[in-house]
Amino acid sequence: MSTQLTKFVLRPGPGKNGRAVRVRANFFEMTSIPSQNIQHLDVQIMPEAPPAVLRKVWMCFEEGVGQSFFKGTRAIFDGRRNIFSPKPLQCGDDNSAITFEVNLQEEGKARSGGIFKLNIRPVGSVNMTELQMFLQGKCELSNNCLTAIMVLDILMRQAPSALYCTVGRSFYTPEGSRPLPNGCEVWQGYYQSARPTVGKMMVNVDVSATAFYESGPLHEIVAKILGRRSVDDLRRGIPEREKIRLEKVLKTLRVMTKHRGEKNRKYKINRLTPSPADSTMFSTEDGKELSVADYFRANYNTRLAYGFLPCISVGKNAYLPMEVCEVVPGQRHMKKLNEKQTAEMIKFTCQKPNVRANKINQGIQMLQYKNNPHLQEFGVTVKPEMAMVNARVLPTPKISYHPSSQDAVFAPQGGAWNLRGKKVAKGATLGSWSVVNFTSSLNPQAIQRFIREMCQTFIDTGLNVVNRQPPITNADPQGNIERTLKEAWLKAGNAAKAQPQMIFCLLPNTGVALYAEIKRVSDTIIGVPTQCLQSKHIGEPKKQYCANVCLKVNMKLGGVNVFLDGSQIPFVAQVPTIIFGADVTHPSPGDMNRPSVAAVTASMDAFASRYASTIRVQANRTEIIADLANMVKDMLKTFFQSTGQKPARMVFYRDGVSEGQFSQVLENEIAAIRTACTSLDPNYKPKMTFVVVQKRHHARFFPVSQSDADRTGNCMPGTVVDTDIVHPFEFDFFLQSHAGLQGTSRPTHYHVLYDDNGFTPDALQELTYRLCYIYGRATRAVSICPPAYYADLVAARARFHRQGENWSDTDATSESLDSEKQLAAFAVVKPDLQKVMYFM
Repeated sequence: MSTQLTKFVLRPGPGKNGRAVRVRANFFEMTSIPSQNIQHLDVQIMPEAPPAVLRKVWMCFEEGVGQSFFKGTRAIFDGRRNIFSPKPLQCGDDNSAITFEVNLQEEGKARSGGIFKLNIRPVGSVNMTELQMFLQGKCELSNNCLTAIMVLDILMRQAPSALYCTVGRSFYTPEGSRPLPNGCEVWQGYYQSARPTVGKMMVNVDVSATAFYESGPLHEIVAKILGRRSVDDLRRGIPEREKIRLEKVLKTLRVMTKHRGEKNRKYKINRLTPSPADSTMFSTEDGKELSVADYFRANYNTRLAYGFLPCISVGKNAYLPMEVCEVVPGQRHMKKLNEKQTAEMIKFTCQKPNVRANKINQGIQMLQYKNNPHLQEFGVTVKPEMAMVNARVLPTPKISYHPSSQDAVFAPQGGAWNLRGKKVAKGATLGSWSVVNFTSSLNPQAIQRFIREMCQTFIDTGLNVVNRQPPITNADPQGNIERTLKEAWLKAGNAAKAQPQMIFCLLPNTGVALYAEIKRVSDTIIGVPTQCLQSKHIGEPKKQYCANVCLKVNMKLGGVNVFLDGSQIPFVAQVPTIIFGADVTHPSPGDMNRPSVAAVTASMDAFASRYASTIRVQANRTEIIADLANMVKDMLKTFFQSTGQKPARMVFYRDGVSEGQFSQVLENEIAAIRTACTSLDPNYKPKMTFVVVQKRHHARFFPVSQSDADRTGNCMPGTVVDTDIVHPFEFDFFLQSHAGLQGTSRPTHYHVLYDDNGFTPDALQELTYRLCYIYGRATRAVSICPPAYYADLVAARARFHRQGENWSDTDATSESLDSEKQLAAFAVVKPDLQKVMYFM
């Protein structure tokens, strides 16, 4: 046994600060797990097929020719290559390999090409006692332990995977599905995962939802995809642009014919025919030219009702009219949902904590933990109640505004507050600025009135507005944005006889294209911050709205809105300390061409309230930040310029890393940070703590008593969990730092990968929680600590810095450019802007 339990950081013990509370967590204890070794076998099933088909082959094998092989033992199959058996299975006379043939019957009739060959051979055995040792913190996470956890994961999935539509670790059912716009629907289901926790294995169960295509007559679905009320709206043909979009969607779908009685088949769609069914011609076997519509009239006695629709091509010269096809149910919508679909999806998935908890408890029935023959055979039992967990609610920090404010230093109640009577900690001066109006429907008086009201709010909130009558330019949103903004920049400079500080833009709607172009030009060409405003707010300027705009403007001009006094964050205040945030964002699913964007932000003062940032684009879907050494070096230089000091310690909050990549990140990124330090000075070795921040997990907490809940029924802000359901011995914790707004709050998971600052759990949990109160553009505690939040904003903004991006078409993938050119198409943010928070 190795002396080192982990290459990461051991938990120094549980934290003690805060008020003790009890919460329920959506984890269900495995009260017993197998003690005997589990046999691992490899199975190769030929010909190759997707997991859903392989599972059918497996079930066919279990119920038929496999019975002589299993001799009553229930083995489990992962849908790919692995079999695990609770008792050793004999593979042939010499136990080296054995082969079977399975004839897969589908829906009671033989499937064409339905003969599959299974070649099974033993690979080894999985030692389950070692897993017990790991859970008790007596040995490291070996490959054998990982396989043992995988065995339990597959075991839990065996029963539901045979009954429900499986996606990753989730199971979905069409029961209770709801329609989404454009021919989709949302199905609900359950996520489950076997998780190692302190001293025991648990099953993490959560509700989940995903989008599927609606099933039903193809012509009706097509009308929905195109956003038409009925098929009749397509009588005059489908416009070319929409046809291209439709074809992209249809190529991902499978359909079933319904005109051939017994002989109906499933097909994949290759393309649409350029002409409608009435005039799509093909030659029959005896050489006659016939239209598809005539062929169906002659052969199937079917008069096409929708002959004006194109046909689908499903093979070489094989055409089918849409109305004889049905979309096969249970096909997932893989692309990014559009705005309307997303809004409906959120309505469906947003559930109050008690509703969600009840649904999870119902899920235990669907997932079949009780009376499950596979679980019984392996000797696994699962407690049907959610785990009761000890949590703590950390004390609220005191936050500081300008000394002239009413109640300048105070501890907010319930994780939220407002700006009444408050002045920002350090107000910027707004002197040289101008306004561009992209909304033709706004009248000049309304704009003047809005500017007056906004300036007044700015002054009340502590900004210094020198010029209250900026020049106003009217512009065409479809016109040349670069020229418009350059003119506005000149007007601002000429009016104030000073370097322009900001351009305000009044936008007609929330369309991405105009916003993206404004940001590309202002961030990367002119180098001036811009503040976009929605025209609907201009008519009657509300105080609350103007105050929110004020927070953003002040930060973009280099001001500070709110801060924590040194006594509140001693770790940062005692010696020069820099706090980093880092994130990598990837393009939407299915886009294999656009690059990933890495962003790093870093604090620039003794209060960790002002941040600078830097961006790099890198190869598509690479998780490790490629140029981290130079990015950190940039930030350290900027810190030195702004404070005159070198940081003696650093804390690095890294977002966007999954568990499987912890080792890679540790090896590459921590080395890169060290390199950055020594490249500035060979003897410069600041102390460092590296924390991974995760929001994409399925742990949820539910307050046990009403008195421990906030008004939305969620846990109180500051709820921290670092026992029971966390890692068996590594330094990690869950922190729900924000007050719930709607639905069930998602706690953020923090996992320490490296630490030579010697943090106690209390110190790191407090620091992380307190930082959540000084996120610049909100008057509430946020759910993820600001440095990581800012990195996320910077990376999202960088997506707009690409020349020639087509923002109007959500499905547009950038096939036209290869990945080299893709990287080159991103413009760099102007150096002066990198030092202020232009991305707010």
